[in-house]
Amino acid sequence: MKKIIILFFFGAIFSACSNLVDGLNENPNSPTTTSYQYILTGAQVSNTIVQTGEIARKAGIFCGYYTGIDRQHLGFSEYAVTTSDFDSQWNDVYAGTVVNARAAEEAAKEEGLDGVTIGIAQVVRAIALGTATSLWGDIPFSEAGQISVENPAFEGQLDVYDQLQALLDQAINNLSLGTGRPASGADIHFDGDPAAWTEVAYTLKARYYMHTKQYSEAYNAAQNGISLSANNLATPHGTADDNSNLNYQFFAVEVRQADLITSDFMASLVAPTADLSPNIDNYRGNAKTNETARYNYLFNITSFGTQPNTSDGFAAQEASAQMVTYAENLLILAEAGFRTQGFDTGLGHLNEFRAYMATGGYMTNADMTNIQYDPYGASDFENGGIENMDGLSADDALLREILEERYITLFGTAEGFCDTRRTEQETNVRVPIMPNTGSLLPQRFLYPTTEIDRNINVPNPIPDFFDPTPVNQ
Repeated sequence: MKKIIILFFFGAIFSACSNLVDGLNENPNSPTTTSYQYILTGAQVSNTIVQTGEIARKAGIFCGYYTGIDRQHLGFSEYAVTTSDFDSQWNDVYAGTVVNARAAEEAAKEEGLDGVTIGIAQVVRAIALGTATSLWGDIPFSEAGQISVENPAFEGQLDVYDQLQALLDQAINNLSLGTGRPASGADIHFDGDPAAWTEVAYTLKARYYMHTKQYSEAYNAAQNGISLSANNLATPHGTADDNSNLNYQFFAVEVRQADLITSDFMASLVAPTADLSPNIDNYRGNAKTNETARYNYLFNITSFGTQPNTSDGFAAQEASAQMVTYAENLLILAEAGFRTQGFDTGLGHLNEFRAYMATGGYMTNADMTNIQYDPYGASDFENGGIENMDGLSADDALLREILEERYITLFGTAEGFCDTRRTEQETNVRVPIMPNTGSLLPQRFLYPTTEIDRNINVPNPIPDFFDPTPVNQ
């Protein structure tokens, strides 16, 4: 059976799925009849835009990854934001990803599929809505993506996180059935592999428990999370103008590359020499750590300043878009393990991460002669140790190192913004992001004009840019 659904398409359609979407109706106001696999592909493409496009860049400005130097991005860096600045990002989440993920699930059921395809669609919906609630706070959830609902209800952020956990549990149960795998090529990430999707779902559960500071639950979930980098949730890219990595499209192709550079603070954490670093005193290398290879993977210096590496690194044209990763899972284990199991557990998982990085880790252009991530010992975090030159307790020194490692590893995602807000009150250990202007750090995305004008259920009064979301109050 075919399903009638409105499909929403965007400027970036990737090579791995281009043969699936050729010929589909590109007018979002005109319904088309199609099968579940095409709708699933569209939802996954849209989610890639949500996770690695403008949402990630705006969140990166607000958490200190980037500095805007011209036009709108200069305004974002100066915190001069308006509700209309977030219209397209809200649309990417809801009209692009959530509508199509729900539709793919419904279409698959109507075509007689159960199990794996349903679980995949549920995970895609969960990651989009998880990103949305982390950035906006209260959001439409239960009624989100239901075209028949004109004014979807907004639900409290804490309730949304509970519902996300339940949705991911449903997805894991459906994936465990092993039946109803999608048609070959419909799933652009794992081609329907339920084991890989199950690991992603557990890492997402751990991510959202981190957001809500439920660290025991995060630690437990992460133990079932992504177990190797081959199971990263990532989107492949190609060499055509419309299927290139989205960071490449911004920093190497679009004229707007002149709008945005890597912040001095971010660059200085990994820049190993004074000629590369805006502030060599911030360099985190030491007798056991050489960040040269990671700097070369992440960045290069252009005529505008330090920017993401578009030649052979993080923002290369064919670089896969990394959205949920083995590296993140290891660092969830490190932080949540430290917070709930103690120093030795946290240090053990941090050293697991360092062992992974010592092999090249996620650096696709790694020069092994520039890599050093030797294991840390407990003495390195004692007063006067190489990771504690300023007299913190050993516990605080270790947690500070884990949080800084997360900040660097999550570069280019919205998760860095989640971390800086979550840990803002932990003044001894948090990554010391400073406001670009004034005395307050940003706390949320603004509800978009399109939603304020059209949905009578938008929260009233509308929260301010500097109002913490409920999980960070």
